Amino acid sequence: MPRTFPGRRAAVAILTTALLMPFATACGSDDDKGDGDATKGGESSRTELTVLAAASLTDVFKTAGQAYEDTHAGTTVKFSFAGSQELAAQVRQGIDADALVTADTRTMDGLRSDTGSPTVIARNRLVIAVREGNPEKIDDLADLADRKLKVVLAAPEVPAGRYSEQILDKRDLDVRPVSEEPNVRAVLTKVALGEADAGLVYATDAAAEPGKVDAVTVPDDQNAIASYPAATLEESSHAAAAAEFVTWLSGPEAQRILRDAGFQKP
Repeated sequence: MPRTFPGRRAAVAILTTALLMPFATACGSDDDKGDGDATKGGESSRTELTVLAAASLTDVFKTAGQAYEDTHAGTTVKFSFAGSQELAAQVRQGIDADALVTADTRTMDGLRSDTGSPTVIARNRLVIAVREGNPEKIDDLADLADRKLKVVLAAPEVPAGRYSEQILDKRDLDVRPVSEEPNVRAVLTKVALGEADAGLVYATDAAAEPGKVDAVTVPDDQNAIASYPAATLEESSHAAAAAEFVTWLSGPEAQRILRDAGFQKP
């Protein structure tokens, strides 16, 4: 019977281990790669939608966005609020976003090559925003022509500014604002802070500042109707998810949220 030497057994064991090490390392690399793919897959399963929205939608869309996320697992909605004209400029510059909601059809129509087919999701009307208690006793659009009053309006290129200009021209009123603001919420803020006596804002804006601002109604025959169209953006990285969100805005849940905030039916 051949003799087996302990030193030889040790050498064989060492050699075998050395030969198996690359294989074991390779297997370990495959396992690590698999875990990485799973993690990556988990991240890719989440979708973050960026929605450009008119400033007058600030409050209601925060509520709507949360409601959407609650019923659409894996999707988060991030809003960027500004005047519709600012949003249009961002779209033309190629901003990375998925959907757009403006406060007028004119702005949306000017972006036909950049958007999908728009759908009007809500309407709004103007009111005269005054400081709480209406200390200047403003009752009518004609009162805004009083030179003693500090009146602020949205700039003419802003939808709210165009609507304001339209209803003042209809009454042939010469109103000279102390400032023209880049969006309707800026008008509201000036009145709420007491920096202005009055301003023309949407009814939903005035309702968003209880205790600071009161609203003086503008009769329908003297008013203008603001329409809010929503559309996907052609350069969206999440086309299907963006389309689903835009469709949801016309659905019963979103419409209830919009009605509760004072917006009118499309």
